[in-house]
Amino acid sequence: MTDCSQNCGGRYSYGLAATLSIIAGKWKPLILYFLLDGPKRYGELKRNVHGVSAKVLIQQLKELEADRVLARTDYKEVPPRVDYALTPLGRSLADRIVPLCTWGTENMAEMVSILAERDRLL
Repeated sequence: MTDCSQNCGGRYSYGLAATLSIIAGKWKPLILYFLLDGPKRYGELKRNVHGVSAKVLIQQLKELEADRVLARTDYKEVPPRVDYALTPLGRSLADRIVPLCTWGTENMAEMVSILAERDRLL
């Protein structure tokens, strides 16, 4: 196992903190996951990421672009056509999200039960 507690230098004390600063946000991991199979237009991402508002999706896409994990391509056409794709850095990050997806799928029934109990308690 990688030692996430080692000092990464600079702004972060832990590698995990650096990673979380990039994927922080309710929708960013899903955005990265849905871009794994290739570039997507905004409308496609909006349909894939159920429940995200247009404002938040645009904000999170801009943040991911600023963090250099996705690239935005504007084709300068009428009507406008823009798509989003993972950069090599973004692909390496998104590839690490797949095992979390697998874990969630394998444990979904138990998680639903646990979260329902938590909601009752809180």
